[in-house]
Amino acid sequence: MRILVCVKQVPDTAEIKIDPVTNTLIRAGVPSIVNPFDACALEVAARIKDADPSTEITLLSMGPDQAKDALRECLAVGGDKAYLCSDRKFGGSDTLATSYILASAIQSIEEKEGKFDLILAGKQAIDGDTGQVGPEIAAHMGLAQVTYAAEVSVEGDDIIVKRESDKGYDMISVQKPAIVTVVKTEFDPRYPTIKSKMAARKKEITVITSEDIPNIDLTRCGLKGSPTKVRKTFTPVKNKNCVMVNEGEVEVSAVKLVDLLVDAKVL
Repeated sequence: MRILVCVKQVPDTAEIKIDPVTNTLIRAGVPSIVNPFDACALEVAARIKDADPSTEITLLSMGPDQAKDALRECLAVGGDKAYLCSDRKFGGSDTLATSYILASAIQSIEEKEGKFDLILAGKQAIDGDTGQVGPEIAAHMGLAQVTYAAEVSVEGDDIIVKRESDKGYDMISVQKPAIVTVVKTEFDPRYPTIKSKMAARKKEITVITSEDIPNIDLTRCGLKGSPTKVRKTFTPVKNKNCVMVNEGEVEVSAVKLVDLLVDAKVL
């Protein structure tokens, strides 16, 4: 079985740094980690590989050269090979452009190495929280998709997904190939060993540029290919002013609170 896991390197900080000209995230000098939801997706893939050792896990990311660090972390916990989409022409891509580039890169890899049976990704990245890239890749590639997966297993040609829902869990079966996005799982991602870290450092990470994807439409990439425009990004101002209402009895306090809200024209 061939599995591809999409991973993203994200800032490990609550401080937002934005380029005032392009309104995009400044990554230089900011500590980064593997997106936690993507780490869960990789753990799902690793568990499938535990059940079927013949499974091959390919990693794919998009970003600057420093994203190789995240890919090496993933190689150390189950990945077999890794690709990085990195090109100045890809810079500033929104979710639609990013998903188009990743889908194009996946199809380019498949032309050389064969089709993937399953594509996994985290439900969202913690720096954007859109939850759009995984489903958009599915749309670009015309594949079935299942979102909010808590567990994934494989039975023959079927992919069995335990999917989170408002009322608990749904059990969904979908045929290969498919794309599945993963939530925070009940089981934690495994830790790398010293041996696996050393092995990961020796593995080559193949860089994919626009020139390596012959049929890519560059008008759909980067800032020019991004219909979503960030007009303003800011950190909310925290206001600690408050009024404590404690009139002794709950009923009296409730009446006092309503009076205050009326005076403030909230009610």
